[in-house]
Amino acid sequence: MADHRPILNHMGDKMIRKLETTLKAAVASMLLCAAGAAHAQAYPDRPVTVVVPYAAGGNLDVITRVVTTEMSDILGQPFVVENRPGAGGSLGLARVAKSDADGYTLAAAANGGFAFTPRIIKTDAFAPTDFAAVGMFGITPLALEVPAESRFQSFDELVSHAKQNPRMVSIGHAGHGTTNHVAILLLQSALDIEFNVIPYKGSAPALNDVLGEQIDAIVDQIPSSLQHLQAKSLRALAVTSQKRAADLPEIPTVAEQGVAGFDVVTASGLLAPAGVDPEIINTLNRALNEALQKPSVRDRLISLGTQSTPTTPAEFDAFLQSEISKAEELDRQGLLQVDQ
Repeated sequence: MADHRPILNHMGDKMIRKLETTLKAAVASMLLCAAGAAHAQAYPDRPVTVVVPYAAGGNLDVITRVVTTEMSDILGQPFVVENRPGAGGSLGLARVAKSDADGYTLAAAANGGFAFTPRIIKTDAFAPTDFAAVGMFGITPLALEVPAESRFQSFDELVSHAKQNPRMVSIGHAGHGTTNHVAILLLQSALDIEFNVIPYKGSAPALNDVLGEQIDAIVDQIPSSLQHLQAKSLRALAVTSQKRAADLPEIPTVAEQGVAGFDVVTASGLLAPAGVDPEIINTLNRALNEALQKPSVRDRLISLGTQSTPTTPAEFDAFLQSEISKAEELDRQGLLQVDQ
């Protein structure tokens, strides 16, 4: 009778080697997963820089500081705000786009500077694909404002004077591509008027000049100018959102004053450089949404004229993509052409 033991032994050796290989692969996979989990759990283990691409004191700066202070408490590490103004927000966004994709350098971005600025100032400093969406802070209406002693007592008076005197009514905004700027461009188009449009490096310097009556008017986010409106050193003639602002319920919208369908708001949120670990993105998003749901944060944002708007990263990304589509359409219509 033939002896099959050598064949069986050989088959046994092959099976053992295959089993050993499978086990090694499984162990390696488990170790990688464990390392990934440990990495996500460890984040952040040092301070996180949040770049605000506008001057200190403006709308986005104020909101960012309110939200990230709470995020610092939630995640146990400081969130350090770094103001990097210039080029309608492009300088600050470019700084983040070129930073390491480790989750320790983030951008606080607004829809204007992210979607509209590149087409207005023709910059290639960054591309939308350079970023990963983390989540939205909130939505903020804007207002058309004049000094308390302005000769313009109403929206209609300002518009009428601008029609009769092209480029003689000066109006400031926070920088090329901001929603402040976009609102002015759309007003000019809808009303067939031409302002003397003056860009600034953020809301704060624009506010200084309108308060000093160096310019006739500004379009500004309500949070950064609310204290001046409440102190009656500025007067709001119109708000740019479709509905009246909660903090200025007595001020009619642009749409109510004859410009049907006019609706321009600022939406802001956090971005990370493209390529950041999705687990880090999720960690940041959870902390952001937890901060936004805190009554103290929510109430503080409401007091600043901003409605907190928790989103998933995918939801915020979808919103940004829709804003990019709007900017592309406005560009095709030639509405984003400005004097350089």
